[in-house]
Amino acid sequence: QLQLVESGGGLVQPGGSLRLSCAASGFTLDDYSIGWFRQAPGKEREGVSCTSSSGGSGGNTNYADSVKGRFTISRDNAKNTVYLQMNSLKPEDTAVYYCAADFGEPCVYRSTRYRPRDYRYWGQGTQVTVSS
Repeated sequence: QLQLVESGGGLVQPGGSLRLSCAASGFTLDDYSIGWFRQAPGKEREGVSCTSSSGGSGGNTNYADSVKGRFTISRDNAKNTVYLQMNSLKPEDTAVYYCAADFGEPCVYRSTRYRPRDYRYWGQGTQVTVSS
């Protein structure tokens, strides 16, 4: 059974940091594009970062403008886990954060990298709250 499990969310003050983890079971994450998305109350789900597979697609990374320079996506293939390091957090970063995976490499293409329907497998989400 293919499964993604996020962890690492919590309450942090503005300017603080969190590291989210996305652990996979039942498949090898390194063969898939991985996307991090977030959804705030009353808003649509939006993509914040993604990474293509390390093999044929070179493990390229991409960031939404709203998080560029503050968030970093990375893989630990030995642990079959993808991370999202979030620094300089702002109140507007408050949301439920989801990781998602797809074998079709949506992260490679601008038109699909942050389109939720192009990712087949999803985690349950982890809450991030940035507040003083």
